[in-house]
Amino acid sequence: MIRLPERKARSETKSAIRRTALALDRREQIERLAARPVDVLVVGGGVTGCYTALDAVTRGLTVALVERDDFASGTSSKSSKMVHGGLRYIEQGNLPLVRRSLLERQRFRHNAPHLVQRLPFVFPVLAQDGVFDARIAKAFEGLLWTYDLAGGWRIGRLHQRLSVPEVLARAPRLRAEQLKGGLLYYDSRTDDARLTLTIARTAAHFGATVLNGAACRGLVHEGGRVRGATVEVDGREIEVRAGVVINATGVWSDTLDALSDPGHRPRIRPAKGVHIVVPWTRLPIDGTVTVPIPGRARRATCTRWGDVVVVGTTDTDYDGSLDHVLCTREEMQYLLDGANTAFDAGLAPEDVVGSIAGLRPLVGGKEGATLDMSRDHRISTDAHGLVTVTGGKLTTSRHMGELVVDAALKVLGRRARCRTARLPLLGGAGYDAEATSATGGLGAHLGQRYGTEARFVADLLSEDPFLAEPIVEGTAHLRAEVVYAARCELARTVDDVLSRRTRMRVFARDLSVKAAPEVGRLLQRELGLSDDEVARQVDDYLSGIDLEKTVLMEALS
Repeated sequence: MIRLPERKARSETKSAIRRTALALDRREQIERLAARPVDVLVVGGGVTGCYTALDAVTRGLTVALVERDDFASGTSSKSSKMVHGGLRYIEQGNLPLVRRSLLERQRFRHNAPHLVQRLPFVFPVLAQDGVFDARIAKAFEGLLWTYDLAGGWRIGRLHQRLSVPEVLARAPRLRAEQLKGGLLYYDSRTDDARLTLTIARTAAHFGATVLNGAACRGLVHEGGRVRGATVEVDGREIEVRAGVVINATGVWSDTLDALSDPGHRPRIRPAKGVHIVVPWTRLPIDGTVTVPIPGRARRATCTRWGDVVVVGTTDTDYDGSLDHVLCTREEMQYLLDGANTAFDAGLAPEDVVGSIAGLRPLVGGKEGATLDMSRDHRISTDAHGLVTVTGGKLTTSRHMGELVVDAALKVLGRRARCRTARLPLLGGAGYDAEATSATGGLGAHLGQRYGTEARFVADLLSEDPFLAEPIVEGTAHLRAEVVYAARCELARTVDDVLSRRTRMRVFARDLSVKAAPEVGRLLQRELGLSDDEVARQVDDYLSGIDLEKTVLMEALS
């Protein structure tokens, strides 16, 4: 039996009492990776891999986590950003998944209150062309009662009916001629990339080695078992010995499984999901409004995120490159049509200020629509001891990590109790969401991104007043956030900062282009980058934006 001393475990969960920021030095992490074998090597730095590493290290295991690109750079930064039970799963008859998801939703709200916020969802009831009309609204309300009883009540609010004026107060540009009222319930949302990063940093706080830009190039076999992996990081090849290797690479998991077992048969069916971002002034709403997509079975959601609204998502089969996934003109138009059918907004392609395109790692056969496929996870251990986790969703990532470590412990022949159910993530312990929101301004901006760790970012402002200025005029993000990302969040590149540490690429794409050179200069100062390297990073970022916009605006065939 492996145990953390109880007194130490309790004190270490009080992450808010730390007096200095958790600095993550890249060279130090690389040397730790090279210097010692570990009990558990996790390959894949998405939300599931990061929670797996956190679960394992808090059970007393030695842990290393390696990610080929950047934390959350795959699916985990391109999700719907909802932490929810999933009404659709009730419709599919998967009540156990809903119950589990609603329990985990509440755990996220307790463990990461700075990153997971309650969000109202409105379903307009229309005489025709709605998500549902008045004839079936009563049946849908029964579904909402099931949702409340399955665990939705934990959020502190039950669903309710809305009158026409109440619906229009939340969505004034809804086409009112067919509006009969609405239904309101509550779920949660999160910045998925920052949540994933915070889980990785919490794992590092407890002693795990975590590294981005560290690609698994092969597996180490010994005596017919997988006993580690060869990792390439910053031009250096490191053989990492491990008692058990965990494959948490999402849509790429078939590739790693085949390195363990050449006879492995692919089982991942990627499903493409796309969101577009428009200014809130063009689509003024409060919370989330669910609208129909003309001629399609799927509903779309329009969610306010500060001064923008995120509209999505699609759900289609995908057979292109797993590494280069972009929103197309056709997909953008599909979502614009849905929004314009429901709202008197007149949204056009020129209104789109950002887009998100990612792949869900669904597990199953090739028959049927991806929309109807289960979001349940699957965990397997092959004949060589490689543990693989696939499927699932962001909301249940903590529970998935727990079950994956249970499987890994069986390979190791050990036992240890899970500690993550009530474990605050960094910045979560002692955070008061309502008090922080009430402060407004800089306090709210930093608090809702860093929680109680915001004071460490604020400390940088005292260190250097230059860092108190915005990265670029027009954004709330400060130069200090770039410095903090380099010192404490393992940011290596301009793209790391703008795509995942600040999310400017998603929510303010054109502004991020203006910010790129300044981000490069700040990273150069912190990381000692050469002029050529900074220029390359800025050029790569701008080229990526150009490609994204070109594909988005290509004429429909």
